Order: sequence, then structure tokens, then C-alpha cells
Amino acid sequence: MGVRVGVGLAFRLLLLLLLLLLLPAPLPARGAPRFDPTWESLDARPLPAWFDQAKFGVFIHWGVFSVPSFGSEWFWWYWQKEKRKTYVDFMKNNYPPDFKYEDFGPLFTAKFFDANQWADIFQASGAKYVVLTSKHHEGFTLWGSQHSWNWNAVDEGPKRDIVKELEDAIRSRTDLRFGLYYSLFEWFHPLFLDDKSSFFQKQQFPVSKMQPELYELVNKYRPEVLWADGDGGAPNYYWNSTGFLAWLYNESPVRDTVVTNDRWAAGSICKHGGYYTCSDRYNPGHLLPHKWENCMTIDKLSWGYRRNAGIHDYLTIEELVKQLVETVSCGGNFLMNIGPTKDGTISPIFEERLRQMGTWLKVNGEAIYETNAWRFQNDTVTPDVWYTSKPKENLVYAMFLKWPTSGQLFLGQPKATLGSTEHIFIFHF
Repeated sequence: MGVRVGVGLAFRLLLLLLLLLLLPAPLPARGAPRFDPTWESLDARPLPAWFDQAKFGVFIHWGVFSVPSFGSEWFWWYWQKEKRKTYVDFMKNNYPPDFKYEDFGPLFTAKFFDANQWADIFQASGAKYVVLTSKHHEGFTLWGSQHSWNWNAVDEGPKRDIVKELEDAIRSRTDLRFGLYYSLFEWFHPLFLDDKSSFFQKQQFPVSKMQPELYELVNKYRPEVLWADGDGGAPNYYWNSTGFLAWLYNESPVRDTVVTNDRWAAGSICKHGGYYTCSDRYNPGHLLPHKWENCMTIDKLSWGYRRNAGIHDYLTIEELVKQLVETVSCGGNFLMNIGPTKDGTISPIFEERLRQMGTWLKVNGEAIYETNAWRFQNDTVTPDVWYTSKPKENLVYAMFLKWPTSGQLFLGQPKATLGSTEHIFIFHF
């Protein structure tokens, strides 16, 4: 059915359209802070609020190292550089003598990788963000990097853009924030090795490889967590990390929501960056003045999938929940790592732990999500009691790991006042 528009009305609409076209493009909001390429300026950027509220994320270590799936994701380094006997013997007993690490590339098939299935599992875990290794120290990229010819998931192995598939699934099926891990250096890249031999006076590798890839990742996939790693012993002037971060915070498509960690150059860890990681499996057990994250693994010995892992190599759900509670009570976020197989499946034990965590959070998540550290992190009278709070709602949460044998729970820190104390919630797990 047509709509008839009078000549006068049509003229006015046309005039309005012309006037709108003549208006200048909207300018950035006045007073929006800009950041200089210095640590002093970059460190002053407020951390986007969503990250502290999220508390729990899932880390995914996946790459060509998932093919040998033996020992560690550092397989190539331990085998070729350090020549550790267990790794040398593994190759000698299972592969031809002329087999090279690059020959694992075509075997990284991801034939059963289903990004939608992964996204559903992560949603069920109760996590609020996910971080995928877009490139580990081996240099293999999980997207079709224009700067990693024939050593990427589009040209070799899966022949698929893994990063794009997971990004689409996470953003269309879940409420999780999408993040990417990126290793600055590569163990055996000839340009990096040449730069290193010059004591990093040359900058061939960051100029032609690392910097272009970081800009490509951010512009193409818009990660809201950018998890840097692997400084290779090189200082900031070599990586120009401060220059990149200034662009990320000022100009990038994720400038308002992106969070970054502290592994951007030698000497920056636990000192500079958006939030601190300090070390792998960092769990100080006390409140820190700066936002931090405990990145840890379900497999006690490896970040990547291991075929030779035994049942006792995996943390139990009780151990994982304990670490989550301790971490959040001390003001940190908890990033729990899994390692998928070369075929792209999440092994049953990893899936079980993720779903178990989700089940616990469905009951107790009120004491985790969007909470603050309280004035006391744990109780001094009863051990294994940890506190969180919601100051605006006048709420304090006490979470305890073991029910006292006496059948009575005594809390030494909360001081109840008749007529003013309203809520102290106690959770047992």
C-alpha cells in the first residue's frame, strides 16, 4: 500500500535532509581524557568498570602445541632449544627422525571445533569474559594474519579463521566479553633473533610483525581484553608498547571498554598496565592497592592440553572454588585456563570443571559478581572464612570452606550493632 506525500511536505523533508548533511560531524565528548605514550600517563587511565565487576573469566590456550600435546605448551622450546630428555625421547619414539615442529602445523586440524558449542559451555561456567591465545610464543596465529605467511590457521591446519568464529559465537550467544591473548615475541623468528643479537638496537621484528599484527587484531576483532605476554627480555623502547597503548586508549574502536594487563615489556610486569598479573598463578592472599588478576590452570602442570596428564594433575572443583573465593576477597579477578585438543574439542574433565563452577556460581554468585573487597579479607577467629561486600547496599558476605566440627560458626570480624546491622550473608561451599 503506497503513502502519498504532499509537495510542500516533501520539500520540507528535502530541506531538512540537506541541512543535516551540512552539519559538521559530531566531535568527541569534551573533556574526554587523552593519554600520552608514557607509562605515567597510561597508568593513570581508569580501568573500565566492567572488568572489576566481572570477577571470573576463562582462558584458552590453543595452538600447534596442542598437536604433540605432551608436557607443556612450551614443547617446541623444551625440545629444540633446551633439548630436555623427556621431550627428545618423546619425539624419537613417536615421530620420524627428520620431523620438524613446523610439520605439526597441518596436523592441527580443529576438525571438531564448534565455536557455538564452546560459547555455550563458557556461558554455563558463569564466566563473564573469555581470553583466547591468538598467538603463542610459537608464532602460529589463529587468524589469517597478513604478517604470518603460511604459519596461520587460515593458510595451514584448520584453514579457518578461529578468532573470528569464536568472536561471533561469543557475541551472538553469550553475555561474555571477548578477549585475546597475544605473545609479543616469537621464540625462533629470525628477525627477533637478529634484533636480540643486536641487544635490541634493531627493531625489525616489532616494526614488521608484532606492531602490525596488534593493530590488525584490534581493528578486526575488537577485543575488550588484550592480554599481552612474552616480552622476550626486550625493553619498552624496542616494543614501543606505550605508543601502541596510547593509540588503543585514544583512537581504537575499543578505546572506552578495553582492558589490558601488565606484560608489555621487560620490567613492566606488576608495575605498569591496566591490571597486574605479576606472575602466573599469582594469588597473594591479601588485598593489593592495584587491580590484579590470578591467571591459573585447571591442569597443574600445563596451560595447553596434555595427553599424558593423569587425573590427579587436575585441580578439583573444591580447589578451584577456594582459589576463586580467595582471589575475589582480595580484590582480584580469577582467570581459569583450559587447553582444547588439536581437534578442537574441550575434554570432558575441563568441561566438567567449567560446568561445576557455573553451578556453584548460580547459587553463590551474589557474593562474587560486582562485589568489593571488605575491610577484612578473611576471618582471624575461624580459618577459611573469606569476605566480600557491596557497600552501596550495606551488605557483607562471609564464605567459608569447611563447616566447623562443633556445628557452630563463629565470625570474629563482623561487629553487629543492634538496630544498625542489617545483612551479613553466609555462604558455605
